Amino acid sequence: MARKKVTIIGAGATGGAMAQRLIERDICDVVLQDDPQFAGTMHFGKALDESQAAAWEGFSTRISATDGWEETANSDVVICTAGAPRKPGMSREELLNGNAAIVRAKVAEAAKHSPNAVIIIFANPMDAMCHVALKASGFPRERVIGQGGALDSARYRYFVSEALGVSPADVHGYVIGGHTDTTMVPVVSQTRIGGVPLTDLLPADRIQQLVARAMRGGAEIGELLKVGSAYYAPSAGTIAMAEAILLDQRRLIPCSVLHQGEYGIRDVYSGTVCQLGEGGIQRTFELPLTDDERTRVVAAAAATKDLVNLITD
Repeated sequence: MARKKVTIIGAGATGGAMAQRLIERDICDVVLQDDPQFAGTMHFGKALDESQAAAWEGFSTRISATDGWEETANSDVVICTAGAPRKPGMSREELLNGNAAIVRAKVAEAAKHSPNAVIIIFANPMDAMCHVALKASGFPRERVIGQGGALDSARYRYFVSEALGVSPADVHGYVIGGHTDTTMVPVVSQTRIGGVPLTDLLPADRIQQLVARAMRGGAEIGELLKVGSAYYAPSAGTIAMAEAILLDQRRLIPCSVLHQGEYGIRDVYSGTVCQLGEGGIQRTFELPLTDDERTRVVAAAAATKDLVNLITD
């Protein structure tokens, strides 16, 4: 039986971290695809370097690199990280049209060579780039998914766990809505710690501090790094999604999906909790929200729609 295959488009810091997390799981072969105009031979170097870890890490996964697309053919999952990273002080929206052109070209080629793949979009501004990818691929909404909520939720859960002195694994809380500093919606009303509502454990002002920090999670790391943006936590969230799809785990992970009625939203990408497994999104879930949370989720979708309208073909 042929091994499953994942193509990672873009071999920068994030793409390289994703590849490392994936090959150490030993569940599929990995192809790093990049453009030598931008990457030089970096993707070949990373593939060789990561391959040489196999003896000690104990994986038999094959990781390779390519400038082209033939080697990516028949991938089960394609992860698109291509595009300029967000620099300190830069909003995700500022990246819009430059990254749209890159994503459009890359996704069209990936879809041509892997017509049955599930595409996970990581490029920013992510929700808007999902629209570009959906159109470029011609795939159904179930197979064009945005990674944002997984990362944002991980940050939120970490900050809550740190405040309470508990394991992040026992914090159950989701961030939905948009994947920007102003449009993401940490769903405080449904956050539980070992089944106990967060609102029973912390005062409202402290919770709002955690929410605010989660919403600026990427910006805070960018300010600390000085150059570039986060890649460790983003790679973890993305590979959790890919693993769920490859192994048909049917995991519930917040993702950006083309809404078709969820929260009353239609025809725009926004985050909600999705069941991920074979074929991509198998089911979506609407969280019970307060009036304020629902208003903010709807506003996030409207902001993404405005952004999509600014994309030039």
